[in-house]
Amino acid sequence: MAEMSAFWDRLADKYAARPIPDEGVYQTKLARTRAYFTPDMDLFEFGCGTGGTAIAHAPHVRHVTAIDFSENMLAFARDKAAKAGIGNVTFERGDITTMTVRPASYDMVLGLSILHLLKNKDAVIARVHHMLRPGGLFVSSTECIGDNRKWLRFIAPVGHALGLLPVLDIMTHAQLRNAITGAGFVIEHDWRPHPDSAAFIIARKPG
Repeated sequence: MAEMSAFWDRLADKYAARPIPDEGVYQTKLARTRAYFTPDMDLFEFGCGTGGTAIAHAPHVRHVTAIDFSENMLAFARDKAAKAGIGNVTFERGDITTMTVRPASYDMVLGLSILHLLKNKDAVIARVHHMLRPGGLFVSSTECIGDNRKWLRFIAPVGHALGLLPVLDIMTHAQLRNAITGAGFVIEHDWRPHPDSAAFIIARKPG
């Protein structure tokens, strides 16, 4: 975790200042996620960054636990929550693959713009399945770099070694779907607003 923490800590200021690339698409994703909410739900988000999505969802559920590798990112998230008067979000530094989480303890897990930045997405998706209650939902938005930027397969390792790029999983949309269903999930919603857009997937753990 230390390596990834250092990389994202360096980018925190720039990341926090960056506008959302497509506000309309982002709002559609929020709305489609909220369609599944009930007021008594407990949510978990990994790779929460500066906390915008966790804070946006918090008023509609009981509690959100949000983690990130980067303490600098989390500082922005905590400040945003305080300014918005949101008290039912807990921001913690952590790694979903190593932290202690009781099985079947959450109703929904969110992994947004994160699966393609992990060394082992299969292990993470399996952990998500373990964390969810029967009938729980995994909501993800993932760049499928292997569909349209295959050349990064050759550049990414060099860029990562030089500290210029994060870890990149050059997966295709089909490989992402297979990883999710292979972990035992049933995909209920799969949306790409444009052919080169991130894949927004809502998948359910059978109840």
